Formats: sequence, structure tokens, C-alpha cells
Amino acid sequence: MTAPAPVALPSGLTTSWLSAALGREVSDVTATAVGTGQMGACYRLELSGDPGLPPTVLAKLPTADAATRSFLHGSYGIEVAFYRLLLPGLEVRAPAAYYAAISEDPEQRGTFTLLLEDLAPAEQGDQIAGCTPAQAAAAVENIAGLHAPRWSDPTLLDVDGLTLPSEEDSATLDAILPGAVDAVVARLGDLLDDGDVEVLRTVTPYAGAWSLARLDRFGLVHGDYRLDNLMFHPDGRVWAVDWQTLSLGLPIRDVAFNLSTGLTPDLRRRHERDLVGSYHRRLVALGVEGYPVDECWDDYCFAMLQGPLIAVLGCAYSSTPTERGDRMFAAMIARSAQAIRDLDTVARLTAL
Repeated sequence: MTAPAPVALPSGLTTSWLSAALGREVSDVTATAVGTGQMGACYRLELSGDPGLPPTVLAKLPTADAATRSFLHGSYGIEVAFYRLLLPGLEVRAPAAYYAAISEDPEQRGTFTLLLEDLAPAEQGDQIAGCTPAQAAAAVENIAGLHAPRWSDPTLLDVDGLTLPSEEDSATLDAILPGAVDAVVARLGDLLDDGDVEVLRTVTPYAGAWSLARLDRFGLVHGDYRLDNLMFHPDGRVWAVDWQTLSLGLPIRDVAFNLSTGLTPDLRRRHERDLVGSYHRRLVALGVEGYPVDECWDDYCFAMLQGPLIAVLGCAYSSTPTERGDRMFAAMIARSAQAIRDLDTVARLTAL
């Protein structure tokens, strides 16, 4: 069958469309909404038909609003590119894609569809509750499988939508971050303590320069590698989902973000040296050379700005504030601020 064009709405997920997309006859489909995504929609599809069909798949679609779809075209496109072009050559565990496409019709800008492996009984992590050291170890070893295979690979720049941070990007970050911090401090109020607010205001002036630093070792960066974007299986396996924030940068930013926001400060202090060591050993096993473990550790401490940066921007620009969302962002800020204090990140920033 000829692969069909992507659809924007769940009404487009007909049996005939799915048959063409999956290459197998689908006689019946039942769609159930999953999650509360801000940038799109996700549905679990129960399928009947050809004996070779998966019993369920997850369908990921854009937001229903056409103007917002068009605005988010770049984010949608990079996720499609991840599944179509990048994932087959990587060692990171992510759901398999049965179909991945984005429209190239200017009238359908931002229309994309992903049909992904249903990972049940794996369960989503809980950013507020945090994770165990064993879960953190699985997460950092998994993300090494994103970083190592294309470590400092210049051909990544040939992928549409992937660029190294630029001076213009740096200036934009410096321009928007102070206002975002002010908005988040006002919104979260008593959920943040004075010491954490002080850390936010201390690191903010360095964000632009930080984004450009240490790019002699660059790679693919998930960008939002937190517990809510990880699926944990009872047998210990972990998968990363939500690849719309994929970019290029200092790879260990993903590790710093995951450990600083996902572990309680006490657990992080006790286990982070070993966890960074596990990540480094996985990099080496996958072929990374010339990156000593001491340099990896220093990069980890330097990369701690990722935590407050993503939490602040996510909170400031989330379209629909919720009680859980506010508690989640506050927990992420508090934990990452403590990591910045513990690891003397500010001293590394002031040396820029």
C-alpha cells in the first residue's frame, strides 16, 4: 500500500487510513485519549484485523488549532525526523515507530502523525515523587545511547532542524529569561523558598554564555529528559518519549537535568558520582574516546543550569497552569537549585 498523508485530527484515524499506514488490514479501531499534552494529543488505538497487527498502538497528533499547529511545525518536524532518520542508528531505548510523517503542504503546516509502539505495562515516571537510584541508573545509561553513537558528528548538522546554538540564540535566551524568572516567582509564590529564588536570579545572567560553552564535545540532546518523559518497565527497562525538544548541545545536560530534578537531594548526593560514572562507562563502551571521567564530572557540574532553565521556561510558557504542574515545577526548581549549590556550579559559570 502507498503510505497515506499524515492527519491532524483523531477523526482521520480511520480503518482505511490505518491499513495504509501500517501496511496491514485494519477492520476496526477504538481510540481512547491518553494524557493531557500541551503541544498535541495522544490516543491509544485498539486494533482488530490482520493477525499480524499489534493489538494496540499510540497515535500522536498535533494540536487541534491550525494556527498553533503551524507555529509548532519545527518541534513536530524534529520529532518526526528523530523517529525516521535518527533512531535507527542510535542505542537509546525509545518506542518503535510504525509510521512517522509530517506534511510538506504549506496549507497543512504542522500536520503530523506518529504511530508508536504501546509500551504498556511500562509506566510513566512521577516528577514530583522522584525516582530510585536504580531507576536513575537505567535512565542515565539509556541516554548514553542517544549521545555516544553520534558524538561530535558534524553530519548531524545536515539534519533539517538541528543546529548548534548560535549567538542569536544566546542573545534571545538572555533577553527572555529574566522576565520568565519574574513570572515564575510570582506564579509559584510560597512554593519556592527564598534561597531557591536567589539561585534562579544568580544563574540567569549566565544562561546565554552557558548555552554556547563547551561545544567542542556536542551531540544530540533530548532537552527535557525528566521522569515524566520516561517509561519504566517492572523488569527495569526504561524508554524515553517526547522528542520534540531534541537539539544539539553539550550532551551531559540530559544527565544533569535528570539527576538533579529526579532524585531527592539526599539521594543525589549519595549516588551521583556512581551514576555519572555509569553514564561515562556506557559512553566508552559505545565508542566515545578522549573524554576522561574527570572531564565528564566537571561537565556534569557545569550543566546543572539545565534544571532551572527548563523548569522556568516550561512554567512560564505552559498554556494551562494546573496545581500538579505548579508543584512539579517547584520541585524541579528546588532540587536543581540545591544541586547548583552543592556542586559549586556558579563558580564554573563565573569563569565563562
